[in-house]
Parts: sequence; structure tokens; C-alpha cells
Amino acid sequence: MDAPPDLLMVERSSSMAFAPGALVFPGGAVDADDRAIAGSLSHDLEADDAAARIAAIRETIEEAGIGVGISSMDAAMVLRLRDGLHDGKSFSNLLARHDAIIDLSVLTPFARWHPAPFDRATRVFDARFYIARAPGGQVASVDTTENIRLLWKSASEIIARCDQGEGRIIFPTRRNLERLAQFSSFAQALDHAGTFPVEKIRPWHEERDGEQYLCIPDHLGYPITSEPIRHVRRG
Repeated sequence: MDAPPDLLMVERSSSMAFAPGALVFPGGAVDADDRAIAGSLSHDLEADDAAARIAAIRETIEEAGIGVGISSMDAAMVLRLRDGLHDGKSFSNLLARHDAIIDLSVLTPFARWHPAPFDRATRVFDARFYIARAPGGQVASVDTTENIRLLWKSASEIIARCDQGEGRIIFPTRRNLERLAQFSSFAQALDHAGTFPVEKIRPWHEERDGEQYLCIPDHLGYPITSEPIRHVRRG
């Protein structure tokens, strides 16, 4: 019998400039080395998408010790990659040293979020979200620098914990969790991700019955597409 898939999330340190103390999916900024790796691989992806997948793979290793998208790699080797990244070594050199093979196809595009112009964000992000199955035989562990804990829970469980005050999630994360909570298996989530276009989501303000709402498009697979501004948590 299928069961809702558990999702890997990390809790950001309270010292972080963006979303301190929030539960987030592993990830981070694309760097020049990610772009170089993406450019060296054979694929038919758009360049920014390929680089973002490399960054997602690298950041998941750094933050959680999980080697998504790396073929023929055991847990010990993933931890060696992680140690090398924490020591400041480039991802490209580490991959070459360990004869690691990247497989970008295991990451399926799910969503893309970007701040709205009115947000006047101090950190302008273009966040691409991917879904992938965790490799077998690897155990996630927190990095204790940017993040202070990690958890595997279903989307519904994470939302419930946060609603009970046991965690904090910002607006894009809540919307993505609500979308993922619709599925009773990883296969369903994967099928769903291929059904909807991945368009840049830029929330907007809208007044309804005298109250301001933060809204997103209603054609991208999200079951809840608005929330009163007074309830919205941001970074």
C-alpha cells in the first residue's frame, strides 16, 4: 500500500541572514563551478537549468550528506565529498578525484519562485525546486553550520507541526508543501510534476472583501493559491 513520501527538510540556523530558523528544502546559490560542471556534461537542458541541478546536488551533499544524482556512489564516498566541500575544495575537482558520474535526469523540475517587484527584497532569488528520490544506503545528517537539524516527514506532517508552533515555514515553502501533500506516493508526485509547466512564480497583492491577500497563479498545480497578508511568513 502506498504511503505519502517523506520529505527531507533542514532547519536553518537563527544566525542566517535569510529565513533564520525556518524549515527549508536543502539548496543554495549556483556558483561558477556549478556552471562549469554543467557545461562539461552532455545533456539537452537549458544552461541555467543544468547549473541549478548541479547546485542542488552539491548543496544536498553539503547540507544533508545525501548524494542525489551521483551514480555508483556509496555513503562513505558521499561523506568524503562533503568533507572536501566543507574544506573549500571545488565540486568539480572532488567529482574528478572520485570518478563520480553526475546524472542530471534524476532531478525533476517542480517549481520556480521569484520575488515580486513590490517586495523590494534585499536578496533577490530565482529559486528552482526539483524532486528526486533519495539514494538507498545513505543516511542524512545535519551539517551543524548553516542548519541545526533535519527531519524526514510527510508534507502534511510538516505543515501540521508548523501550525502547532513546532517549526516555521515561509510562504513559498508552505505552498510547495501543500502541493506535495496531495500525493500518496513518490510516483504520483513525479507524474504531477510532469503535468504542469514550470513558470516563474511571482506573488502579487490582491484585495478581497477589504483584506489584503498574497496570491499566486492558479494553473500551476497548487491547491491553495492565496493567503491573507497578515498570516504570511517571509524570509
